[in-house]
Amino acid sequence: MTRTFRRTLMASLAMLCLGTCEALSPIIIKGTKFFDSVTKDQFYIKGVSYQPRTLSAGFTDPLSKPNDCKRDFALMKDLGLNTVRVYQVDPTLNHDECMKTMQDEGMYLLLDLAVPKHSIVRTNPEYDTNIWNNVRGTIDAFKGYPNTLGFFIGNEVTNDKNTTVASAYVKALLRDTKNYISSASSRKIPVGYANNDDADIRLQIQAYFNCGKDEERIDFFGINLYEWCGIKHTYQTSGYVERTKDIATYSIPVFLSEFGCNLVTPRTFPEVKSIFGPDMANTWSGGIVYEWSQEDNKYGLVQINPDNTVKILPDYTSLKSGLALLHPKGVKMDAFNEQRAPSTCPAITSTWEPNSKLPPTPSTAACDCMVSSLSCVASDQAVATTESLGTLLNTVCGMTSCDDISTNGKTGVYGKYSFCSPAQKLSYMYNLYYTKIGKNRYSFRSFVM
Repeated sequence: MTRTFRRTLMASLAMLCLGTCEALSPIIIKGTKFFDSVTKDQFYIKGVSYQPRTLSAGFTDPLSKPNDCKRDFALMKDLGLNTVRVYQVDPTLNHDECMKTMQDEGMYLLLDLAVPKHSIVRTNPEYDTNIWNNVRGTIDAFKGYPNTLGFFIGNEVTNDKNTTVASAYVKALLRDTKNYISSASSRKIPVGYANNDDADIRLQIQAYFNCGKDEERIDFFGINLYEWCGIKHTYQTSGYVERTKDIATYSIPVFLSEFGCNLVTPRTFPEVKSIFGPDMANTWSGGIVYEWSQEDNKYGLVQINPDNTVKILPDYTSLKSGLALLHPKGVKMDAFNEQRAPSTCPAITSTWEPNSKLPPTPSTAACDCMVSSLSCVASDQAVATTESLGTLLNTVCGMTSCDDISTNGKTGVYGKYSFCSPAQKLSYMYNLYYTKIGKNRYSFRSFVM
């Protein structure tokens, strides 16, 4: 092989590999900080929330639209970002092209695992097979991408002192998610939680998700913080200094999972000088601005037009100018050895009520086996809508005990089929009542739809 041919071959191989052979290094956690697993540099999250929706008819998965991803991720890179937070995806769709485009633009993904259809409802929390199967499917869909930075197990599920019981269900989902990743993924993908910063319970939430067994503790913590509104606020007057004090001894990485108050517009983002500067860079790990596209709530950095073109808004330009001057270096991973103890679980009070006993792991096999053993099951008509299911469950539970399908995160008592789907629970209760009344079909039909 001649020297000229070798040079030509190497150049051709380099062109073929451009954008395809060089993957982003996975991000890992050591102590309270994120690090690039290869360079060992500290990693600061410079991100944006990404869930375009105004022009869509209902829910759409933004990571299943390759053309939109190419359009938007290039602009995000130009803005100086390295992370994209996405709130909802459809795990049955293909995400290869969007994740490849994201990687080519040098960006990582933080993905929320819950979707509205399959999520823990704060006012009436349950953790069932539908939720767990959707979470596992989403993990399976994204665990293989090296630029999947981490997963959010929940976002503001408990949002005030009246909804704290819901956190027990989120923590159970956290436990199962971490255990599943350990068994199903070739690398450890961090799992975290995003809090809404409610003054009554912010410290309890912070401690609760960082206490207990390792599989019941989050790997990172996000705070959705909107206290800094415009140039009249400062690090000292905005509340940012107090939130920094709150996490001064926390044992895992913390970042702003949402920021960008819009009470003063256009936004100029003066807070980024503190987030990525001396005020916060030693304690926090960056932040995610809310949000990419202009929606009804008026937080957008860009406007997505009906013809699928994008208009740059003043917020984009201001954020770009602010971030361009901020490049925190942090520390090298090998030189960072500080390790802190996890938090102590918060005491049960009138404003913090989740029981230490968590809900069980949902089992599809157990629920299917239960249904297959029944003599009487709910009809398709009965389970056709969420409303009819709820009405019928309430009716039958007024006639016989529903302990086997009930769940109570305050007392820590969970029925043996409490994790089954609503339709399966209804079938179980129908059969229980059917058996109780001696298979008197007339009486049974008196309340069946």
